[in-house]
Amino acid sequence: MHTSLSDEIACTAARLVVQEGLEWGPAKRRALRQMGLPGRTALPDNARVEAAVREYIQLFCADTQPRELRALRQLALVWMERMAAFRPYLGGAVWHGTATRLSDIYLQLFCDDSKSAEIALMDQRVGYEPRRVSAGLRGESVEALSLGCRSPELGEMIGVHLLIQDLDDLRGALRPGARGRVPRGDVSAVRRLLQDTNEPPAT
Repeated sequence: MHTSLSDEIACTAARLVVQEGLEWGPAKRRALRQMGLPGRTALPDNARVEAAVREYIQLFCADTQPRELRALRQLALVWMERMAAFRPYLGGAVWHGTATRLSDIYLQLFCDDSKSAEIALMDQRVGYEPRRVSAGLRGESVEALSLGCRSPELGEMIGVHLLIQDLDDLRGALRPGARGRVPRGDVSAVRRLLQDTNEPPAT
């Protein structure tokens, strides 16, 4: 069966996503370097990489990934409840069901004042690092408050990134993507996912 170059890049990127916890964009670029391909080589879209990640998990991590995913969702819920005043939404691999213990948690916060979430962390005596990441609602660069938090179930530190969005962006937060899939979920949606470990990822 013929495999296209795009599929080979997607499979290599998927291995990097699962084994090293890379985000999809960096994983695709690293895949090009590992395969010795020019930097201008056309990259597979995120849908193809996600499909390859799911295939890889099913083949190599089917016995461990569901427990790890559940632990990450539990930790995400803890932070969503702690930051409930800022209308948190969970996105990324932890929401879509492709996360492993190496994945970080990405929560979008919708704030009237961009500094209010920082003040809330300081009031809770939580250490964090402000940074810019390309993880906004449309992939744009946004301010993030990044911290490490120990997962009791996994026994290790997990990266948690609180992405600061303007309150006006909230209306577009649940707009379905190109495949009609809800891109993120609120506290109630995450609780529903946790009710049944075998529930299919958000579709």
